[in-house]
Amino acid sequence: MNSFFKDRTILVTGGSGSFGKVIVRRLLERSPRVVRVYSRDESKHFDMRHEFGKRADVRFLVGDIRDRGRLLRAMEDVEIVYHAAGLKHVVSCEYNPFEAVKTNIIGTQNVIDAAMHVRAQKVIFTSTDKAVNPCNTMGTSKLMAEKLMTAANQYRGSRRTIFATVRFGNVLGSRGSVVPHFMRQLREHRKITVTDPDMTRYVMSEAHAVDLVLKATELARGGEIFILKMPAIRVGDLAEVMVEDYAAANGLPVESIEVQTIGAQPGEKPFEGLMTSQERFRALELPGMFVVKPPVTDLIDANYDYPGARPVAVTRYTSSAQDLLTKDEIRGMLRETGLAAGDAAGTPESVPQYSS
Repeated sequence: MNSFFKDRTILVTGGSGSFGKVIVRRLLERSPRVVRVYSRDESKHFDMRHEFGKRADVRFLVGDIRDRGRLLRAMEDVEIVYHAAGLKHVVSCEYNPFEAVKTNIIGTQNVIDAAMHVRAQKVIFTSTDKAVNPCNTMGTSKLMAEKLMTAANQYRGSRRTIFATVRFGNVLGSRGSVVPHFMRQLREHRKITVTDPDMTRYVMSEAHAVDLVLKATELARGGEIFILKMPAIRVGDLAEVMVEDYAAANGLPVESIEVQTIGAQPGEKPFEGLMTSQERFRALELPGMFVVKPPVTDLIDANYDYPGARPVAVTRYTSSAQDLLTKDEIRGMLRETGLAAGDAAGTPESVPQYSS
């Protein structure tokens, strides 16, 4: 796979965010000609410059995906685009739906138009399980962005740009996700607030998230949705594991740490799905992932015959319909990703930040 990225010009929208930083690091290991980090947050750019130093193979471009003209300039000569910019918090989008539309839908259309204009080779969009049967603004806007990505393969004309999507579950430790939130609460207040302990969620490590995106880049033929096979957890079990481990690491009795149930927040679902019942009929299974083919393929000149692919056997792919990780398995996953709750005794800066 390293040779696929060698000497390529790559742009990452949202490149200074949690996921953006991780994929930029991984791409730079593969000898690209240059990686352009496109983001509207100059403070995060400043921090990344200190991390990467004066490397000639990374550029920092301040810009917003809402600004089509800026995107066109930023994408000059770009061959591969990773579209990771967007509004990702459910509650924030519920209270600011117009902004979610401007960024997640219109911003995505701007990315598509700019990529077509420069005749980029591949565009990979990072979506979310909340786009599956959405009940909130964030999920709905991400679903619309997925639809735009798939449709782009039909109206690209003579251009050979390939557009595809990857769907994530919850990436453990990402900025704004529940694990660093629990860590912060334990460190500052010795308590945890849980919306609903019986909620279930898909989880993945940052390494798996990046692996999925890079593999999807290699495999994408046009219009697919790539979904990592991933485990699911009960949120209450995650909270209990973190409380138990934090108490043990700090010599505290477990009962001294409060776990408070505060109720579901606006737009939250009791469980998530990674594939709809309709998508199942056009999905294929590969080692470690599923691939959902586009609903209309006769307008896309592509061969979806992936080596080793077979029809999907799963009948219902939701976090409530599969075996959940045990508390010991959750504990092991947290340790593997460097997120053991005992680390919460450190300073805020010591909390790991991974992809979102």
